[in-house]
Amino acid sequence: MKELGLNAYRFSTAWTRLFPDGRGAPNRAGRDYYDRLIDNLLENNIEPWLCFYHWDLPQALQDKGGWANRDMIYWFADYAAYTAEQYGDRVKHFIMHNEPNVFAILGHLFGIHAPGLTDLMTFIPTLHHLNLSTGLTTERLRGMSSSWQLGTVLNLQPVHPKTDSEDDEEAAQLFDAVYNRSVIDPLYKGAYPELTQGMFEAVIQDNDLKQIQQPLDFLGLNLYTRLLIQADPDSLVGISQATPPDDATLTAMGWEVYPEALYEQLIDLKENYGNPTVYVTENGAAFNDELNADNEIHDNRRVRYLQNHLTAVHNALKSGVNIQGYFVWSLLDNFEWSEGYEKRFGIIYVDYDTQTRIPKKSYHWYQNTIRNNGFEQPEH
Repeated sequence: MKELGLNAYRFSTAWTRLFPDGRGAPNRAGRDYYDRLIDNLLENNIEPWLCFYHWDLPQALQDKGGWANRDMIYWFADYAAYTAEQYGDRVKHFIMHNEPNVFAILGHLFGIHAPGLTDLMTFIPTLHHLNLSTGLTTERLRGMSSSWQLGTVLNLQPVHPKTDSEDDEEAAQLFDAVYNRSVIDPLYKGAYPELTQGMFEAVIQDNDLKQIQQPLDFLGLNLYTRLLIQADPDSLVGISQATPPDDATLTAMGWEVYPEALYEQLIDLKENYGNPTVYVTENGAAFNDELNADNEIHDNRRVRYLQNHLTAVHNALKSGVNIQGYFVWSLLDNFEWSEGYEKRFGIIYVDYDTQTRIPKKSYHWYQNTIRNNGFEQPEH
């Protein structure tokens, strides 16, 4: 990272590493691990950005109902407060959650990620409790130190209808309300969007919406593509994701390369959410990287992806968006949840058998971009 020129590193603490049972006595070996990581980052002039939760819930708490159990908001706040107290003398940026909407939807509605549920009546309280834990924990940490920068990270993606039919238009509006607005509107507007207010009515208690709407120092935006949505009467919720256009360029994940989505989403934050301080906390692409005879990886498609998306960030900046930083996803090839080790997002190649690490062409391009504070306009 130092050789690359990074001045910040975003990582997540694993709740299970610090509290194997979710609560009770902390695990000293886990605590010491993050001490070493943070100290080593600072020794190399890299600022640690610590996220409390990236979907890895201790099984003991899932056995108590997981995030569908309202007690989770207090258990999470306790864990986050302990973590902030341990590392807050060196860490100045704390992130409450990584992509609570993705965790809620893919884990509790579509069954793709852990805990693998397809239950609308579990998804609804789960998402609300994730929102509520963001506000409660932010408020608690504010009472511990006024020097910390507190925020959260959302995966927000522009939702476009597959066709201009009325059914697809309505499906896209509903999916946008569930996926995007039901996680950001409570944070910045103190209310759920009109299309989903009835859905959450049964789980909202008296002071919840006020509790959620705590002032944040920054918002992290994770974005990879746009979402194409169509009406689908055969799906669980009457909506499904449509296949990208035939002429679209796709990543190894099957996601459409659509850099305009990043500009569109940043403008939406400016125009509809008070132009908050924003950091792009994830942006990148998986491709089928292969070593050539010289043990190199010429990942030109990833370079083009990053060029075009950084250009979208630059254009948003020129349009008055309050964007303050950008984190590429990801530094290293890693474990990609339900995809396992098959999909490679890294700008550094990892041989999983030997742990050998080989910088890709995108690494060297990004290194030059950092050194030069820019790049020539991308080739199309």
